[in-house]
Amino acid sequence: MEYSNPNTETEQQTAPLIMPEYGRNVQSMVEYALTIQDKEERTRCVRSIMQTMGNLFPYLRNEESRHKMYDHLAIMSNFQLDIDSPYNRPNAENLRYTPEKLPYTNSKPVRFRHYGRIVETMIAEAIKEENIEIRQKMIVRIASRMKYDFFLWNKDNVDDEQIKQDIALLSNGLLSCDFEGFRLRYRPYNPNPYKADFRPQNRDNNRRFNNNNRHNNHK
Repeated sequence: MEYSNPNTETEQQTAPLIMPEYGRNVQSMVEYALTIQDKEERTRCVRSIMQTMGNLFPYLRNEESRHKMYDHLAIMSNFQLDIDSPYNRPNAENLRYTPEKLPYTNSKPVRFRHYGRIVETMIAEAIKEENIEIRQKMIVRIASRMKYDFFLWNKDNVDDEQIKQDIALLSNGLLSCDFEGFRLRYRPYNPNPYKADFRPQNRDNNRRFNNNNRHNNHK
């Protein structure tokens, strides 16, 4: 009768999983495949393991994602699994590769984080606009956008005077909201233009609608 060391089994059950999403059973199958000496038999064992992995994650059964299973098997075996594979076996060095840090084109900090850098860019474009009428329209759109962004951070009432002061501050005094026709809108744009805007009818319209229905029923 073969004796199994309970301490060894306990260590296997408590050892950290390399890829926890597959669970300990798949990890144990991979460890068993490493003990098979014959390569053909080991390859057949791995294909059975891949069927189990495909049952856990059906999207891996596609040919386009099939190479991922081979990569995951190599990772779970610490790159020691030698099988017949249609794909190149990955190595640990490729997984440890750290991509180069992307340089930021603009490292200047945002003055008001609740408005974001887009509003600062819009204000800069409005400053460069020479046509006064177009610039005023741009200011109205920018202010409406700022009011909407401000409301996302602060659910209280948004003070229009605060928006005007922020525009003057962000533009270094080059933009002003004090012109005829300036009016802030609650929302700068419709996030879903294909969704109809159903507004509730007022009380008089509802009463008139009910009276007409009652009159038609008595006819």
